[in-house]
Amino acid sequence: MSRTSTTYDPELTHRLSRRGMLGVAAGATAAALLGTAAAPTASAATPADADADAVAAGRGRPVLPPGRLGIQLYSLRDKVSTLGFAPVFAELEKYGYDEVEFAGYTQGSAGPITLARLRRLARDHGLNPIGSHVGYYSDDPTAYTFAQNLTKVLDDAQALGLQHIGTASGPFRYGSTVDAWKRAAEEFNTYGAAAKARGMKFYQHNHSDEFSFAADKPNVRLYDVLLAETDPDLVYLEMDIFWAYAGQFRFSKRADGTPAPFEPLDYVLKQPHRYPLFHVKDGVSDPANPFGYRMVDVGDGDIDYQRFISGVSRLKGERFAHHWQTEHDNPSESFTFARRSSAYLHTLREKC
Repeated sequence: MSRTSTTYDPELTHRLSRRGMLGVAAGATAAALLGTAAAPTASAATPADADADAVAAGRGRPVLPPGRLGIQLYSLRDKVSTLGFAPVFAELEKYGYDEVEFAGYTQGSAGPITLARLRRLARDHGLNPIGSHVGYYSDDPTAYTFAQNLTKVLDDAQALGLQHIGTASGPFRYGSTVDAWKRAAEEFNTYGAAAKARGMKFYQHNHSDEFSFAADKPNVRLYDVLLAETDPDLVYLEMDIFWAYAGQFRFSKRADGTPAPFEPLDYVLKQPHRYPLFHVKDGVSDPANPFGYRMVDVGDGDIDYQRFISGVSRLKGERFAHHWQTEHDNPSESFTFARRSSAYLHTLREKC
């Protein structure tokens, strides 16, 4: 059995003490949805206590670190646009979420909203605004992107109290050659330095194409160029686990057919400090699909999240160093997705 960590931060402890009963509710919801026989437990004062209680009960430590479950609000854009942020945040609080990641600060929400109000709404529902996706570049000089309006992007992130600010755009601005990605990496380093000066971390979120090979050097994986050419103290990664496995499906062979296997989890285990954020997105294996998977709610697919999350969190000193954001690009019913995904992840236990 792995050793229980005693590391926690004051902000996390504050949120957990405020929302102790929500942890019990989330466990009950998980049991109801998934047919587990877990009994309610007393609320925990610290993450270490929560882990210890689970182990003492003979269930194994929860795979999901307490206080570290978030959701990418893009998954709930339909609800935000029709209901507004406050009702959406109220639902997420009921489902046991701790954090939210933005994809824009309006998402077509009903009526205008200030950043100060948005921050208060999140905190009023026990949700920590952990990060946001912003465009990398645009041909429009007035565009809200890192390349065109870096100061404004960072001003807004700071106003929201974000710890991380990033982009879901790939580093393809100058093409798919090694030199093109080196050039993009230089820009990422610039954004990272500017974010660090304000106490934030700049990050890049992958899709599957990042794992393809350089146009001029077919033996070089572009993702490896990004890792090598960005400063690890300035540029961080948010691994979208679904898209990483789609990349594995698409790019485990080079153009000439020679094998080039890779395991997404290995990237994290080699440099865990570079991955503060993850997107927890699931898929059913489907070789007929061009990406190798059909996207489904978390827990309904074939990606082994017990293995992945515990593989990261069991590293020494890493249990509370990462944030896990559920996501589905186009859920059938977005509240149902959010509820079921949280319930599933809360049931996962480490193997003793």
